[in-house]
Amino acid sequence: MSGQNESPYYFVPQPSRHPIMAATGLLISMASLASWVNGESWAPITFVVGLLWLLYTLWHWFGDSIGESEGGMYGKNVDLSYRWSMSWFIFSEVMFFAAFFGALFYAREIALHELGSLDYKLIWPDFTAVWPNNGPAALVSHFRSMTPWPLPTINTALLLSSGATLTVAHHALRENHRNKTIIWLAATVLLGLCFLFCQGYEYFHAYNELNLTLASGVYGSTFFLLTGFHGFHVFLGGTMLTVVLVRVIRGHFTAEHHFAFEGAAWYWHFVDVVWLGLYVVVYWL
Repeated sequence: MSGQNESPYYFVPQPSRHPIMAATGLLISMASLASWVNGESWAPITFVVGLLWLLYTLWHWFGDSIGESEGGMYGKNVDLSYRWSMSWFIFSEVMFFAAFFGALFYAREIALHELGSLDYKLIWPDFTAVWPNNGPAALVSHFRSMTPWPLPTINTALLLSSGATLTVAHHALRENHRNKTIIWLAATVLLGLCFLFCQGYEYFHAYNELNLTLASGVYGSTFFLLTGFHGFHVFLGGTMLTVVLVRVIRGHFTAEHHFAFEGAAWYWHFVDVVWLGLYVVVYWL
């Protein structure tokens, strides 16, 4: 929010076309994705069309919100609503990752040991309950598991450093040092890009040198689901911070009123914490 935070009332916007347009884009893209998975030749084209339609809608929707904020239409009540909304959004993301961590825990600590128990020895006498595993029937081709060094450890250092640079940028904004804010926020975005580049190289290495793919049993599927969705969240958080950076350059925030910055920072720190859990559970244990 901008510094023009004087409205004592709760701002109610005019009827908007954006929700129905966003819903239409989501419907087209998700239906096309489902058809794509089932081998429909036209699905990739309509998926791209739906995704572009959704992005176009979000561009204008967020643009309208920024314009309303800069126009002084948002007061303390709207600010509070945004804070609660962002808090619940991050909570939903916590539950999202909790489901994947839960799946990994179940596979490693429950299903694997159950398959290795005496009850199953007559069916799979050679099976040993050791993680990672290619399954009791050995249907999955041989692969090597990921290790924490060097790329995962480098990525951990990159994300932790980005959290530090973002904190410095936030303090600089609160002290009204705009140039310092721009420099440290740009450094945060750059560190996020480096993380994504390293993760892309890690996937290339996994597929081509370790034979580790999404088809590599429960280990491969949980590894790529956890790290892949986290990478997507890094991309999403980096996009948020890039928008905030542009707004800082344009002078949209003041030392007192800058929730767009704070909301993006909350999200980025959440992404950092999730990665620490991933780094320990996926790469070390």
